[in-house]
Amino acid sequence: QVQVVESGGGAAQPGGSLGLSCAASGSMSGINDVGWYRQGLGTQRGLVAEQLVDGTTNYASSVKDRFTISTDDARNAVYLHMDSLKLEDDGIYFCFVDAAVDGFGIRRYWGQGTQVTVSS
Repeated sequence: QVQVVESGGGAAQPGGSLGLSCAASGSMSGINDVGWYRQGLGTQRGLVAEQLVDGTTNYASSVKDRFTISTDDARNAVYLHMDSLKLEDDGIYFCFVDAAVDGFGIRRYWGQGTQVTVSS
């Protein structure tokens, strides 16, 4: 039905920058909210940034003013630009897309995750 694939990430030093990309494809009739979650070692998955269907963006307080979420015009590509990285930004980043699929309504689809490693 809907596939969500992340790319980007990798390793950076504290203070550095990285970018993540996410592409959604499949039989979608519309896209609502999109965003990114992070799961650190031994922690639960938590929201990093989201863009709602009306364009409103929300960020976790720990990343506000450092991370920026954006999309392409069709909103089936989602980006996360990360500046001033900190050790606590380390983790697996998961992209989500709330997509409408005919006959299935609106469901949240997840990517497989991409690793971001921040170390000195």
